[in-house]
Amino acid sequence: MSDINTIQNEIIEEFEILGDDKESTIYYIMELGEKLVAYPENERTEDNIIKGCQSKVWLTTAYENDTVIFLADSNTDITKGLISLLIRVYSGKKPDDIINSDLYFIDKIGMGNIIGSQRSNGLAAMIKQMKRYALAYQTKSKAL
Repeated sequence: MSDINTIQNEIIEEFEILGDDKESTIYYIMELGEKLVAYPENERTEDNIIKGCQSKVWLTTAYENDTVIFLADSNTDITKGLISLLIRVYSGKKPDDIINSDLYFIDKIGMGNIIGSQRSNGLAAMIKQMKRYALAYQTKSKAL
């Protein structure tokens, strides 16, 4: 299993192929969202919505083999693509690795220029929530 920085570097390489073509980049982000694992209907609850996102983003987790598994979905295609990138980076990783990670791929691929300030705020909220889950699992596992 690849570590967080290896995955980020892979994402950067994928986006470099698209160059500065904003339309192609947005389309690619939406395509990535289509590849998300189907999100269970019964998990589309208010409790699972990430606060701070303009779109609805549902996020749930599981803790398996000392790693955090993320499942998510969104009601908009671009946001679904953004959360799919975060899941690609974080899902299956140890809580310490998630908490201590520096998500440099977001700046390297110029995401701020692509998605605008509202979605940037939502992206920050998604990252914050994923790190919160990791912190909860870290705290729980140390208590055992």
